[in-house]
Amino acid sequence: MAAPKKGRRSPGGQGRPGRVLALILIAMVALIGGMFASGDTTPRLGIDLAGGTSFTLEAKNEPGKPNAINKTNMDTAVGIMDRRVNGLGVSEAEVQTQGEKHIIVNIPKGTNAKQARQQVGTTAKLGFRPVLTSAPGVKSPEPKPSASVGDKDKAKDKDDKSKPSGSPSATASPQGRAVTDALKANPAVDPSASASAKDDKSKGDKAGSDQKKDPKAPTPTPVPGDVAALQKQLAALDCSTPASRSKASEAASAAKSSDPIVACKTDGSAKEILGPVAVEGTGVDKASAVIDTQQGKGWIVQLKFTKDGAKKFADVTGKLATQQPPQNQFAIVLDGEVVSDPSVTSSIAGGQAEISGGFTQESSRDLANVLSYGALPLSFEVANETTVTAALGGEQLRAGLIAGAIGLILVIIYLVAYYRGLALVALASLLVSAILTYTIMVLLGIALGFALNLPAVCGAIVAIGITADSFIVYFERIRDEIREGRSLRPAVERGWPRARRTILVSDFVSFLAAAVLFIVTVGKVQGFAFTLGLTTLLDVVVVFFFTKPLMTLLARRKFFASGHPWSGLDPKRLGVKPPLRASRRPAAPVDPKEA
Repeated sequence: MAAPKKGRRSPGGQGRPGRVLALILIAMVALIGGMFASGDTTPRLGIDLAGGTSFTLEAKNEPGKPNAINKTNMDTAVGIMDRRVNGLGVSEAEVQTQGEKHIIVNIPKGTNAKQARQQVGTTAKLGFRPVLTSAPGVKSPEPKPSASVGDKDKAKDKDDKSKPSGSPSATASPQGRAVTDALKANPAVDPSASASAKDDKSKGDKAGSDQKKDPKAPTPTPVPGDVAALQKQLAALDCSTPASRSKASEAASAAKSSDPIVACKTDGSAKEILGPVAVEGTGVDKASAVIDTQQGKGWIVQLKFTKDGAKKFADVTGKLATQQPPQNQFAIVLDGEVVSDPSVTSSIAGGQAEISGGFTQESSRDLANVLSYGALPLSFEVANETTVTAALGGEQLRAGLIAGAIGLILVIIYLVAYYRGLALVALASLLVSAILTYTIMVLLGIALGFALNLPAVCGAIVAIGITADSFIVYFERIRDEIREGRSLRPAVERGWPRARRTILVSDFVSFLAAAVLFIVTVGKVQGFAFTLGLTTLLDVVVVFFFTKPLMTLLARRKFFASGHPWSGLDPKRLGVKPPLRASRRPAAPVDPKEA
């Protein structure tokens, strides 16, 4: 009984080349469809090719730090700004110092210049402060002169008689009480609160005095500051307009971390008196923007604290958990504005927390980006803003494209003259590589802000030679097998393992060089390294999933299998005689199959 035949499979692992070709064609169609669906069919260009916006930032000394403007701080600021605007380092924004106190930032066309300007200039002073009292964001009315207890009762009876039937009456709430009472109820602001409470007990005011002192409760640290002044600031503050919020944030940012402040929430819905900073922003190790799918909070910013920051955060949340609203809340203050003021029910340990509160995808990523890359050591103001033209870059690009076209034509002439019919395989592979490179660059521009500059164009042109070299290696391996007396189909399969190994080693060296160049360089050179590495990876994809299966299919065609003089595989031109029959084995000895 004859043994069952085993399924044929090529040494390259591609026994069904038709399916492999269909796979890469489907991927190409998907990429092209995604490109057209995005509405953008051209790559984003760098500032040297498309122009853009250039603005100058002037460093300002912070209060209490008259000598903060120095080379070390300026270099640190440049590094932080560059990471903020470039992200992965391929959006081609340029950040560099000019003189002793200026930084030049060049933003390519197509980037949101306003957003980038705000992001690079943000000092990102982050602090976690306990909430002492809260009030609506509108300006509070002027307080009326106080009256005696008897006068208050008479006035109350008069008001009750004059009030129409069915009129709603005001109700008290923990956050709606008088600012003075809220401050006095918190010993951290007014250490004399307990004494005042004893005096008020005889007059019927039992707020805070009826509560028995718990010896186990944490004793808040007294906070320096004028209580009356804080009350006055809170009453006068109007958070309903952006101008007033900006003014309040500037005043809060200028305050010392050990002083209480009055601040607005970012949306202007509330204003709060906040205690000293309990956890500095330097205690945040990492921040990331994610979407909350479990609790439906939308986009949130997750924070991971350092070891020291995690300990401080656990201590302060543990103390706040024992307080009554709103003293059980802590405010996350960024540049003088309250980003979020969550309440605390228990100590938050583990070194992780989150910021939530109506974030969009863009705003959450901006906040996470600013917090992740750290706070600027200096404050900056925009001193000048201009528009940059791309006249010089356009001429250089035109010259580079002409040089690339000439090089491509010379490569095509060489392939046709030397490889004849095989040149069609090489040209088809180059076309597939070009389509993949173009569409991926467009999509990367949309997703990651990748911008194509002159060095990146040079990297793409260099990639033509790398891709053509891979085809030549494979073609020569096939021709070597034919010279040894094999027919085309076994030559295609037996030549692939050796060619594959050589191609992988060559591309690995090229990709390693691109990766090292990308890591150790900055600016435009990174664009060259990124493009070179991308096209090197695509060369492997094209050779494995297009060139090899295409050669397997063409080897079954009579034009190539019979060794036609124009196929590029003519045995006579290669110096051997063709086999008498396609089914017979070649007369020449067969080398043992390689692993």
